[in-house]
Amino acid sequence: MKFSVKKTIAAIATSAVLTMSAITSAIAFTFDQTELEQSNVAAIAQPRQDGSFQLLIIEQIPNQRQCWSESGSNPIMINPLLLNFDFTKDCKRATDSNGFSIRMGGTDLALQYSLSLQTINGDVLLVGSPSDRNAQQLIIGRTKGVVNGFMKIILEPGWRFTKRSYQGKILGHFYLTSNQAAPGSSGPVVDPSPSPTGFKDIATDIYATEIKEAVALGFVAGFSEDNTFRPQLALTREQLVSLVLESLKGIQGANIVIPSQTSTRPYSDVETSRWSAAKIQFARDKNIVSGYKDGTFRPTQPVTRAELMAVLRRASEFGLSARGLSPVLTPKQTPTNFSDIQGHWASATISQMSSYCKVASPLNEVGTRFDPDNSTKRNYAAAATLRMLKCVKGQ
Repeated sequence: MKFSVKKTIAAIATSAVLTMSAITSAIAFTFDQTELEQSNVAAIAQPRQDGSFQLLIIEQIPNQRQCWSESGSNPIMINPLLLNFDFTKDCKRATDSNGFSIRMGGTDLALQYSLSLQTINGDVLLVGSPSDRNAQQLIIGRTKGVVNGFMKIILEPGWRFTKRSYQGKILGHFYLTSNQAAPGSSGPVVDPSPSPTGFKDIATDIYATEIKEAVALGFVAGFSEDNTFRPQLALTREQLVSLVLESLKGIQGANIVIPSQTSTRPYSDVETSRWSAAKIQFARDKNIVSGYKDGTFRPTQPVTRAELMAVLRRASEFGLSARGLSPVLTPKQTPTNFSDIQGHWASATISQMSSYCKVASPLNEVGTRFDPDNSTKRNYAAAATLRMLKCVKGQ
């Protein structure tokens, strides 16, 4: 990395201090939360000179100069671009408890929990520690590795960034937010490998095991408000882009860096401010996805099972190239003889992907029908993407 950690730490340090009475007075108000575009915010493990880490949160101001860049994986390295310009016009940041706190179930927990970073078993965990010794500590995020530098903290499933607001005015305070209520039971800080809790709606789903593995890898998540995965929900085109790109970031050594913003529209119907715009542009530029002849992408349109295979084939080729390998997909088994794809535009692709770790498989894993024009459901999308990722890693 081409910057001085010591110099950057000094540049980011803050001297702002609030007394406990001031904090208590502030919490007496009933604060609300305002949702944020998640790609515009990053939680960072900032190295201290003693070898420990402290939490830094940065928010990109839209349409301004880039606040940070990312590289690598497990952990993702962060280069905070704050030394070369007056960052206050381009970035918002928080460096201590005055600037961030935990919010769970609609309740501000600034007085009940403190945030810190703890290095455990080769990982840096973002931990919420309760003032009540009998309350349970929270694992909110992790770096997925440890190096001597600035590292991105990946939030656990069910957690997101929001901003504190009061009477309609958005304040500068960041929340680490979960829709679940704060736990009341006692328990030590533990380092569970990322693993999902049991979703109540996948117990009998044919793809339950693969869904859980995909969630554990962090490229798909459930719905924390009701602890569901909603396996039969149709996947949209922009959701597929996000799903696939997030999976590719998990390829060890591939150094796939997905941008968090774009200054130009990737397609006529995808505004630069849209949450998926930068990912769609990246996927388009890497030939992972394509739009329609009229210049649109139709981001909210459901993805067909045939389109899913086309995207996963291109994603496989890109992933192999990122590993420095030939982008030719090596068959792993005999192709499936589907009964309903003859003459379909994606026939060859579907057949090819059936021989590639069974990425393409019969509808609900039974019979011989692929149903290429049927909408892709979340359960199969998670399973097929997981299979693709494993095949790319194993080739």
